[in-house]
Amino acid sequence: MNRPLLDVRDLSICFGGLVAVAEVNLALNASEIVCIIGPNGAGKSTLLNLISGIYRPTQGSVKLEGQDITGWPVHRIAAAGIARTFQSSRLFNDLTLLDNVLIGMHTRTSSGVLDALLRPAKARAELEAAAERAGELIRAVSPHLYARRHTLAGALPQADRRRLEIARALASEPKVIMLDEPSSGMDDRDTDALIADVRRLMVERPGLSFLIIEHDMRLVATLPDRVAVIDYGRKIADGDFSEVRLMPRVQEAYLGQKAAKHA
Repeated sequence: MNRPLLDVRDLSICFGGLVAVAEVNLALNASEIVCIIGPNGAGKSTLLNLISGIYRPTQGSVKLEGQDITGWPVHRIAAAGIARTFQSSRLFNDLTLLDNVLIGMHTRTSSGVLDALLRPAKARAELEAAAERAGELIRAVSPHLYARRHTLAGALPQADRRRLEIARALASEPKVIMLDEPSSGMDDRDTDALIADVRRLMVERPGLSFLIIEHDMRLVATLPDRVAVIDYGRKIADGDFSEVRLMPRVQEAYLGQKAAKHA
């Protein structure tokens, strides 16, 4: 059996006496999309925080391509190949779209302050190349967003802000992109466009994988290869959505009437 790209084993964290994530096992293969679903407060975002290094687990391990990255700092995990977005936007509203993506490229550039002072030509050349690359990433996510690359991020509607966040995540050249509720605030048309964007990126970037927290059942039913269900910090199901949605425990925990509504 091939080794998973991302391998989470028995991952747990406690805040005081509260168990937020309990012994979660989760595997993500190269070129795979997995959606994590569950009720509000189930521990989904906490799980991503553990994987990305924002929280240090109480127990368990996280491996990327077989390398144990458990407890590594955020910047080191990002450099290793895991990028993520958050429920609430973390864009720099007073900077252009291009500048927002350039910031996301900091783990892949080598010039620092000394280079800018002592070797300005080298630093300038690297910055120009990075700006060109940032534009390519924006265009890869959304051609119409590329046309606005010199405008301020604060002027973007919600759907385009989400697209820009994905472009910034791509800037670190990740192996895994973790998206936290990417369709939040989108209407059906924008959600369909998001699904198409992710599918196109998967084709254009072989090996790239997505781990997505999502509540929109239209996206969950159509985009991922597998669905994992989290409830009270524990994984209670993992498999094809058409099968997972019919499990009594899953319906009780989360889907319920939604499963019938979106059948």
